[in-house]
Amino acid sequence: MGGHMAKNLVKAGKDVVVYDVNDTSVQDLKSSGAGACATPSELAACSDVIVTMVPSSPHIQEVFTGSNGLLKSLKPGTLCIDSSTIDPTVSKDIDSAVRAAGAHFYDAPVSGGVVAAENGMLTFMVGGDADKFDEVKSYLDHMGANVIHCGANGNGLVVKLCNNMMLAISMIGAAETLNMGIKMGMERKLLSEILGKSTARCWSIDTYNPVPGVMEGVPASRDYEGGFGSTLMLKDLGLAELMANGSDSPIVLGEMAKQIYDELCKDDKFAPKDFGVIFKKLSEQ
Repeated sequence: MGGHMAKNLVKAGKDVVVYDVNDTSVQDLKSSGAGACATPSELAACSDVIVTMVPSSPHIQEVFTGSNGLLKSLKPGTLCIDSSTIDPTVSKDIDSAVRAAGAHFYDAPVSGGVVAAENGMLTFMVGGDADKFDEVKSYLDHMGANVIHCGANGNGLVVKLCNNMMLAISMIGAAETLNMGIKMGMERKLLSEILGKSTARCWSIDTYNPVPGVMEGVPASRDYEGGFGSTLMLKDLGLAELMANGSDSPIVLGEMAKQIYDELCKDDKFAPKDFGVIFKKLSEQ
């Protein structure tokens, strides 16, 4: 995701330098025209705008507050945009630390998947002060089709976690439904086409179908490689559960979805795969 986003900034003519713990990713971006830094601290010293995207809360804490973190060299006035999906309370802590350094911080998680990242069609859900939003948007517009201000810091993450909880529930529902229909004798493409034109229509049916042989270019067409990992979905469901508990919000289906993905991720055959692999697990039962 982050790699495609960075490439779109390069294509837009921005002067991009990158850091990643994965040297293969760095070399790929260098071949696309980006420069590279050895540490986050080094990157902060030469940047006026910083976009971060990492898997989880501990990672973003290390990137900002670690021994070679961004805060070691962050320049006053720097615009920090974090597109990670993390705990909103952690994001607020990072926001406080960045503000103390005289810089600006916005949470800007994304939705749309790898294909949307590659094509610059992501949706960004942005949390942070309104006064710098237009400047934030001017950068995110090169990577996304929709950039929406959600209010104060942390609100972008609230929306993203709501989205991903609903996405997990809908993917499980789509996988169960498609599996049942196929086992009852329906042809998979025809079943998907009809559901996609009926009241059951959803993104997991008409855009990101989890059944192999129905759509080209989605993870199901390549043995669920790439895409949005099942372990990441489980992580986000855990964050949604924490958010629900903290707000006294019942999430009966959300908790069931978390249990289902928790069980899925215990199997090494499924854990590294895209979250649509839930269809494969169901079809093998």
